[in-house]
Formats: sequence, structure tokens, C-alpha cells
Amino acid sequence: MPEVRRRTLAVSTALLTLLGTAAPAVAATAPTLVQAPLAHHGGGLLHSTSGNWAGYAATGGRFTSVKASWVQPAVSCNGTDTWSSFWVGLDGDGSNSVEQTGTEADCSSGSPVYSAWYEMYPAYPVNYSNTVRPGDHFTASVTTSGSGSFTLTLSDTTAGWSRTVNKSLKSAALASAEVIAEAPSSSSGVLPLSNFGSVAFSGSTVNGQALGGFSPDAITMASGGTTKATTSGLSGGSSFSVTWKHS
Repeated sequence: MPEVRRRTLAVSTALLTLLGTAAPAVAATAPTLVQAPLAHHGGGLLHSTSGNWAGYAATGGRFTSVKASWVQPAVSCNGTDTWSSFWVGLDGDGSNSVEQTGTEADCSSGSPVYSAWYEMYPAYPVNYSNTVRPGDHFTASVTTSGSGSFTLTLSDTTAGWSRTVNKSLKSAALASAEVIAEAPSSSSGVLPLSNFGSVAFSGSTVNGQALGGFSPDAITMASGGTTKATTSGLSGGSSFSVTWKHS
């Protein structure tokens, strides 16, 4: 599995050994974070479980674009530090490259912390300085020429800002496309998932077509018999929701 990573400024030798490669990112107030691979991916051809992902992943082909929109959820904080992220990306499910962009909703010392970011592994992740507020409408996309050039765009259509970066990654596998809600990880494993209520993704497309046309894998986030987040069925082939169940 890949190391799907985000926002790490520095990592220890022990963490590098654990991950097996160079590493990456710290959320605003978190321990050293990694955007971990699917911690467990099994349970059926079109429906599986993961310790850290919920949403949809298309595999079994060559993927050059992914796009989706969502409303930034508000997190409920109770004094416990928790983390969650919402993103679209290429690769990360069974490949060693990661190209993704999205938003974050964390709880730090009882207060919500929201942010936006992109990553082109193996380069370090980058946080945007733009303000992210709950209720903002976001649209994100990752596209590639197929020969190593990528464009990653994240737009807050409510606040009226948009960020686009153009990057190169010749080694990208282009083996999957995802629209995901995630519990980030640290060197000790998957971190507690923020109570984000529910996040609704819409307009989800892959290679310019509705996500549902690729028979994507519906992923439920669960660990140790505890369901942490559930994924709804696809509506119109491109809309679905992920609902928080447990930290």
C-alpha cells in the first residue's frame, strides 16, 4: 500500500522506518501526521472496510482526473484532540504515488481548527493560508496529462478564493481515483476521528465521467469491530455522503 501523506514538517528516524520511505506532515495542532493508506481494505469487490478511509475509490484502470464538491462540515469538539480530512485524489489505493487536495477539520484543546492543503508525494505537503469556515462550498480537482504533469485546484466558492498548482511527478502510477473522508494517522497509528456529523460529496467525476460508471469501491471506515464512518450509496452516479459514527 502507498503512504498517502499530508502536512508533515519533520519525522523521526523511527517513523521513516515504519513508513519505509521519506515522510511528511503536521496538522495545525496535531502530532506528526501521515495520510495513511487504507489500513484495511477488504470485505468484498464493491464494498470494503478501512481503518482510516470512508468514501469511494475507483481502481482497475488508468485514471487521469478526479473532481468533486462538498460543503465543509463543522466539527463538534469536546476537549479531546481529533482529526478529519476531506479530499479528492489520484493514486493512494495500491500505488506508491499520491496526488491530492482537500480540507481539514480538527479539534485542538476543545476548539475547531479548519484548513486547506494539497500534496504531491514525494514532495512535502503544503497548507494554504486561505481561511476555511464550516459551511463553505468547496470544489476540488486533480488532473494529469498522463505524462507526468499535474494540475491541482481547490476552490472555496462561498468565500470566493481558488488555488491552483501545477506540478510534475513522472513516477505517478495513475492506478486509482478517490473521493474520501479520512482519519489521519501518526506514527502510533490512526488518530481519533473528529465528529464532523456528515459530509455530502456531489458532482464526483473520474476521467470526465460520473464516478458511478467505474463501479467504484464503497468504503466504510471501521476498526476493531467499531464503525467510525459510513458511506451512503451513490445518487445519480456522482453524489453520496459520509456520516461520522465514532472517534
